[in-house]
Amino acid sequence: MLLAFYASAKVRTSMSRFANVATRKGLTGAQIAEEMLSRAGVRDVNIEMLNAPNGDHYDPKSRTIRLSAPNFKTSSITAVAVAAHEAGHAIQHNEEYVPLAFRSGIFPLVRISSMMAMPLIIIGFIFAAGGEFSMMFINLGIIFFAVTVFFHLVTLPVEFNASNRAMELLEVGRYLEGDEIDGAKKVLNAAALTYVAAAAAAISQLLRLVLLSGRRR
Repeated sequence: MLLAFYASAKVRTSMSRFANVATRKGLTGAQIAEEMLSRAGVRDVNIEMLNAPNGDHYDPKSRTIRLSAPNFKTSSITAVAVAAHEAGHAIQHNEEYVPLAFRSGIFPLVRISSMMAMPLIIIGFIFAAGGEFSMMFINLGIIFFAVTVFFHLVTLPVEFNASNRAMELLEVGRYLEGDEIDGAKKVLNAAALTYVAAAAAAISQLLRLVLLSGRRR
């Protein structure tokens, strides 16, 4: 929980700080994403603006990069870093990057598992007097939760790789200069920490459930 709170505070602080620092090139987040896609030879990805303050993402189904209004319209270091990161995901998709394809493939299963895990575990504990019958629910819930933990672990290399691609293209294309590069790295590193924290929290919860299940036995 402490790691999750720290990661959340870190990403808010970093993004807010560099959201007020304009890049010398003056290209908006949308323009940066378009430039990076063009350099990578990706021609069939759309770039859209979200009517929300956050939620930036790449949608592999519609092949669309969606950026929040500030990151779409401004030329801040934060906007450039976030847009470049999402462009990195689009390039991963175009190159059929295996971890991304695998994560996308298991997502439907993960969505079902995440919805079913805790209700099954709770049912098992409520009907604890049922002996092996109640343990069946608990164990099944733990298995479903383990699937979501696995998804968090698969997400880590996907996100790290997208950030690495982003920084490489930003530096090679000279879209950022000097201290701007350090600022973009701080933004992306803070964002990456949130995924590490989410994975750590999920692993901790899984271990806790396994221990509780052992005590119930």
